[in-house]
Amino acid sequence: MRRDLSEERAIEAVAAMHRAQIVPLDASLAIEAADLSLAHGLAMADAIVYATALRQGATLVTGDADFEGLADVVLIR
Repeated sequence: MRRDLSEERAIEAVAAMHRAQIVPLDASLAIEAADLSLAHGLAMADAIVYATALRQGATLVTGDADFEGLADVVLIR
């Protein structure tokens, strides 16, 4: 990023990564995701993202239309 954009942008990206929270995919989260996948027809990877957001009490902001109409999702177009 530093090479392609700028030192400042690279520093901003690193700072943003330090604010992120890594959530481990444990068995209970995987089961929640599987249930969401079946209930909403989501691909498993999408269901894991959605289940993680729900568990964390976060709003999922995405450009992926597969999440359209789901609770706690903001779709950006």
